[in-house]
Amino acid sequence: MSELHALFGGTFDPIHFGHLRPVKVLAQQTGLQRVTLLPNNVPPHRPQPEASAAQRVAMLRCAIRDLPLFEIDTRELERDTPSWTVTTLEAWRTERGAEQPLGFIIGQDSLLSLSKWHRWQDLLSLCHLLVCQRPGYPTRFDSPDMQRWLEQHLAQDIRQLHQQPAGHIWLADTPLYDISATEIRRRRHQNQPCDDLLPAAVIDYIDREGLYRD
Repeated sequence: MSELHALFGGTFDPIHFGHLRPVKVLAQQTGLQRVTLLPNNVPPHRPQPEASAAQRVAMLRCAIRDLPLFEIDTRELERDTPSWTVTTLEAWRTERGAEQPLGFIIGQDSLLSLSKWHRWQDLLSLCHLLVCQRPGYPTRFDSPDMQRWLEQHLAQDIRQLHQQPAGHIWLADTPLYDISATEIRRRRHQNQPCDDLLPAAVIDYIDREGLYRD
């Protein structure tokens, strides 16, 4: 059986400690050896990024330069169509084979809105969902049906994530970081410091490129 590999998608406009630190803890908890960052091209439900695709990838490279856990996959940036998670997971599953344990990392906020995702019912046939806590979000669904769905698929043992290719949900006990890219951009536009929110190498790149300035 291959080792568990996880994907982590996002706009990353810019990448920050709220992305990196919980995922590093998640990897330690679950024995994850590799996390692939998937920058989105056309986020279906969000405004377009301020930074270009090339700039967002460059910031990712700066952020993970000394973090061997992470790698980058730019396939979603090479599409002209929306970045549907299920489509990317299908491509990964085809490439890696039916037996590769595959996880997709999401925040608690994304889990609670999962029923709005494109073909969300197909996700667990392709991967495990690895859920990081998010500040201010409840731990249960409002919908009894969705809560039952969650409880039916909860992994009780980390080994299930390694022994099966897909089908489980892991609620990770990750640290809560109340950091958002929106807040970072707001601070930058107002000439406020962001040193505590994202890696120094990313700040240096943002400064060089003149990003998030009015």
